[in-house]
Amino acid sequence: MKWSWIRLNNPFLYLLVFFIAVVYSSAGFGGASGYLVAMNFFGIPANIMASTALVLNIFVSSVSFTSYARAGYFRPRLLLPFLITSIPAAYIGATLKISEQAYTTLLYIVLTYLAIRMVLIPTLNEKLNWIARPIPLWAALLSGAGIGLLSGMLGIGGGIFLSPLIILMQWGDSKQAAASAGGFIAINSISGLIGRFSKSIFTLGEFGIPLLVIGLLGALIGSQVGAIKFSSTGVRRALGIVLTIAVGTFWFNFIK
Repeated sequence: MKWSWIRLNNPFLYLLVFFIAVVYSSAGFGGASGYLVAMNFFGIPANIMASTALVLNIFVSSVSFTSYARAGYFRPRLLLPFLITSIPAAYIGATLKISEQAYTTLLYIVLTYLAIRMVLIPTLNEKLNWIARPIPLWAALLSGAGIGLLSGMLGIGGGIFLSPLIILMQWGDSKQAAASAGGFIAINSISGLIGRFSKSIFTLGEFGIPLLVIGLLGALIGSQVGAIKFSSTGVRRALGIVLTIAVGTFWFNFIK
């Protein structure tokens, strides 16, 4: 599909963004990986994809974090140590210029990993007699740096890495991980956005403002449902299935 056609008169991109915002925010995420899949499917250039995903991430994850925090699930120990190294790393990652082909390949490698994790990851809600473990400072600092760098390069907030990490390491439960992910995504996305502005590589595109409005509306709905009505387990796995289909299509075409 041609970029000019998408830019002018295609409503399906807006519907996809709304759906992604609802579903991702219900699990505490900003949805950047989903927006990137949607925009890449419609042939939008990589720089516009990354910039738009970052801004959407800030809006959606901020709303999601607020909803989960108000519901009592925010734990500072599950967020602040990771931010120490992730913020500068996200800034550095956002300033790195990579080719269109390298960006697309790296994006789908990351999305493949995320798809597998969201389909297969066990949550603490599925385990019996689990006990929250303390977080070693070195592990939080190292994890934050790695997640931040990759997030800045790809234009995603990184919470989609942090949330599974918290759950797998038994540092917190699903709702606490969702709250931490929302705050992590918002702050790292802002850092990445500043990096893009500093290097003059920020490009939102003509459809950016309507997408932000649609994304904000979706976040208001999804975050309330996720924080109050149900856990994120089923949502995360549903997202994994969607991403599996998307990345499966990409790798099939790539190999062929």
